[in-house]
Amino acid sequence: MLNSNKYIIFGKPNIGSEEIKYLSNVLKSRWIGTGPITQKFEDQFKNYKKSKYAISVNSCTAALHLSLIGLKVKKGDEVITTPMTFASTINSIILAGAKPVLADINEDTFNIDPKEIEKKITNKTKGIIIVHLAGLPCEINSIKKISKKHKLFIIEDCAHSIESKYNKVHLGNFGSTGCFSFYSTKNLTTGEGGMIITNKQALSDRLKVLRLHGLSKDAWKRNLPAAVKFTNKFEHYDVKEVGLKYNLTDINSAIGIIQLKKIEKNWKIRKKIFFRYINNLKNLPVSFQKLSTDTNNFRHAYHLCILQLQNNKRQKSLRDNLAIFLKNNKIGVGITYRSVTDMTIFRKKFKWNDQTCVKSKRLGDNLISLPIYPDLKMKEVDYICEKIKEFFKN
Repeated sequence: MLNSNKYIIFGKPNIGSEEIKYLSNVLKSRWIGTGPITQKFEDQFKNYKKSKYAISVNSCTAALHLSLIGLKVKKGDEVITTPMTFASTINSIILAGAKPVLADINEDTFNIDPKEIEKKITNKTKGIIIVHLAGLPCEINSIKKISKKHKLFIIEDCAHSIESKYNKVHLGNFGSTGCFSFYSTKNLTTGEGGMIITNKQALSDRLKVLRLHGLSKDAWKRNLPAAVKFTNKFEHYDVKEVGLKYNLTDINSAIGIIQLKKIEKNWKIRKKIFFRYINNLKNLPVSFQKLSTDTNNFRHAYHLCILQLQNNKRQKSLRDNLAIFLKNNKIGVGITYRSVTDMTIFRKKFKWNDQTCVKSKRLGDNLISLPIYPDLKMKEVDYICEKIKEFFKN
């Protein structure tokens, strides 16, 4: 039996004694900014993702913004992306000086539709940001053909997709960059943080400079005893570009190193929870992201478990009523995401409305994300499913 007073939270980081111990050692070292632990984390992450270069940053938003700057996006350029995403994807394009252009989604996968991308390309289009929603890979082959045909860069927003693969290749390796999030509810967390991976050396070198004020050399390489070169000439730093303050610290990286060790084990638990939901709720008027039967074609990260209500009567309050019902039964839920065309600032700035991306709007009005994390007990999953069934009976 479940504890009737216990609230099942929507997202919970899997932090244990090993993270606490390693973090304590970093704190005791007295070097807590960006340093050798961060470099170690970068090395281990790129090895896991099988990429050539990894550049740590303080968020996935920073990763997207830096990627756009590194790819020389400028005022007047257009960047195509999905409306079914978090505001940071859109904000990063705006902050880089470009205009976001929306291509609607595929209603089965909830990801950007390659056919819609093709319709939105103009002579101002510079690139495409694809978002692998919930951890399900986009249609990479089709999108790559489009990018090659029109000479457009691809940036992969992999905020949900650390473990994901497409044709047995880790996501993030298909674009010019892959951008990852280590926010507190992500499959791998550092509290706050992010990573960029790339297979292009020149781009990697530039991004490393841009992430920390445009400096020629990080502080730890100038000041940490293990890294200092003892010569007769004092080493001054230089500022090579107008940079930003996007670096990750050793405090965050210490947590990330231990989290990375557990990621495959935790992925297997997430997968079990994901399919427990599907099996328990399959006879209700709901649907999930459509998964390919060809397991060699993709690997889902199971970061989110998105439930779409089959709202045939178009009741605007149905999803919100379910969210309230579940919360009243001490079950936390998320609305990830509403269509970005709903957001006030974007409506004002770009004149987006309910007709801009009809499919995304329909999905965003009728989806709800269920709890899915390694510490979630199967009896809690079953309780959540019981309550959802109860809601639909009433």
